[in-house]
Amino acid sequence: MGKKKKENEPRNKGGKASFVIAGLLLAGLLAWGWIGSRGPAGDPNRDLAAFGGYVRRETRKPLSPALFVGQTARAYQVAWEIPEILDQLYCYCECDKHMGHVSLLSCFTDNHGAT
Repeated sequence: MGKKKKENEPRNKGGKASFVIAGLLLAGLLAWGWIGSRGPAGDPNRDLAAFGGYVRRETRKPLSPALFVGQTARAYQVAWEIPEILDQLYCYCECDKHMGHVSLLSCFTDNHGAT
């Protein structure tokens, strides 16, 4: 036969729900802290060294996307729009060893990104 609950035994009201709520609150607090630690939005010429200590390694600008077609042009467009992000990423083609590149952004300052 089935088990009967004792009348004095406490019920587990919302056990899983409380864990979900706690997780959501924690995620919200972490996101709030991350958003608050970022620099002012919308100013592409801001001094990134003042916000988080990041100093851009690649000083050259990416080539114009107008020099390319198709997906290659789109890749150069992305490099033109978010150079700070690409400058923080490692390029896995090892061009740093044989071409003197310092980051993924370096690949887009010449035609290496098109190959």
